[in-house]
Parts: sequence; structure tokens; C-alpha cells
Amino acid sequence: MFTIVSKQDLADRICKYVFSAPLIAKKAQPGQFVIIRVDEEGERIPLTVADVDPEKGLVTIVVQAVGTTTNKLHCLCEGDAIADLVGPLGVPTHLDGYETAVCVAGGVGIAEIHPIARGLKQAGANVISIVGSRNHDLLFFEEEMKKASNELIVTTDDGSYGRKGLVLDPLIEMMKAGKKIDVVFCVGPVIMMREVCKATKPYGIPSFVSLNPIMVDGTGMCGVCRVTVDGQTKFGCVDGPDFDGHKVDFDELMERLVTYKKMEAESLENWKDRCENHGEGGCKCHER
Repeated sequence: MFTIVSKQDLADRICKYVFSAPLIAKKAQPGQFVIIRVDEEGERIPLTVADVDPEKGLVTIVVQAVGTTTNKLHCLCEGDAIADLVGPLGVPTHLDGYETAVCVAGGVGIAEIHPIARGLKQAGANVISIVGSRNHDLLFFEEEMKKASNELIVTTDDGSYGRKGLVLDPLIEMMKAGKKIDVVFCVGPVIMMREVCKATKPYGIPSFVSLNPIMVDGTGMCGVCRVTVDGQTKFGCVDGPDFDGHKVDFDELMERLVTYKKMEAESLENWKDRCENHGEGGCKCHER
């Protein structure tokens, strides 16, 4: 069992969880993820590590309550424990050898790119981070990203904070102005990562995306998280999660991600109904 040392609301249905997991905290590197299972009957889901404290043995993840498992986790409080926290998994992000790196993130991807930006800065790169959300209320980790970056640009879709527009806009401006960029790292919604890679490709800027397709075992044996990269089948859990965004078949990836959308919605509704029938309908995840 892995205990929740602290839980903090960051935005609507987005929480930061700090777990006691000393062995994982000692080994985890930027870009890697863990697989959690809330209870013994629950499913396994991948979550990117947002931060670690090796000395205290703590692992931080940021989770948006969307499906059944993330809503189950949303119900738990500080002091509660989950059944499994497995990791670190995946190939660590390559951070060395860059003079100027741009980190682009949207939504929960802000937490996921945080250790990458910090690692790049520690490796000597000039890190320009562009983070965005739909509105100010959904923005989080601003102070953390300021510390992890040499320059931070914030955008909101509605203009309620920072620059109005998409995270792609400042990046396009930099490229058009001829700014030297050695690499772009991008984490967030698949459609956002696709558009970032489309924009950087004509400029020949290496661009890496963190792919989180459906995962089950996290060891490459089940094949559920397969993605097509440069015409070859790769597995997100063991070959990734970082891939050359200019070689990813995003259209195929987007189709795969919605394959089980209907079943996932049914699972969530069934779970909510079971909780309510047992008098457990008071937690946030049951607000419809």
C-alpha cells in the first residue's frame, strides 16, 4: 500500500498527490511515469511523475478526475492509501546538449513537463516555457514553472490571464523572428502536440512529444499502447513516452485514444450509481 502524504486542489477537478514511495523517488528521472491501481479490483493507469523528493522518499503526481479510476482517486484524502504504485517506467527524457530549449505544455501537461524543464535548466540550457489553459482558473504550477525556466510565457484561451490565445502562438512568433531553438518538448492534448509538430517541422527544429496512449501492463508485453512512429510499431510504455513528433502518426493515435470512449463513459456512470446507492455520493466526483 502507498500512502497519500498530502493532497492539494490545484484547479477544477485537478489535484496534486504526494505519495510515500522511497524506492521510486530515488530512481525516477524526468519524463518517466508510474502506473497506479487504486484498489485490488481496480484498473491500472499510467501517470507521469511531476516531481520527486529522493531524501524524503516522496513522489508527486498531478491528476485530473476524468474516468473511473481518476475519480476513485479523487475521492481519497490525505492519509488514505492506494494498492499499487509501480515505477519508474519508460525511457527518461534526453536533456543534455541543448543551448536553447522550448517547453510547451497545456492543461495537465504543465505538471508533466515540469521535471523536463527543470532538468534542461540544470543541464545548462536556456529554457523558454510556454504553458496554457482554457482560463485562469484552470492554470496551475505557475511558480514551479518559473523556477524551472529562464523565461515563462502564459497563455489562456479566453484571455483571462497572460496572453490571449494558444500556446502555439508564441512559439510561431519566435520561429518567424528567427530565434535559434535547438529543441522543442511538448506535453498536453494530442491535438495540441500535433499542431506544435506541424509548426516546427518546416523550420527543422527537433520536436519531442510525450505520448500517453492506453497502457495496461507497462512492460511492453500486452501491446495495448502501440503507436506508429516513422512507419514502425512502437510501444509507449517501453519505447517512450518521448517520441520524435515529426514521425508520429497522430491521426492513428487520435483514433486509438477514442476506441473505448463509450465504454469508459459507461464504466464511470455505473461506478457513480454504485457509490450513490451505497450512500457515498458526497464526494466531488459525483457532482454531475
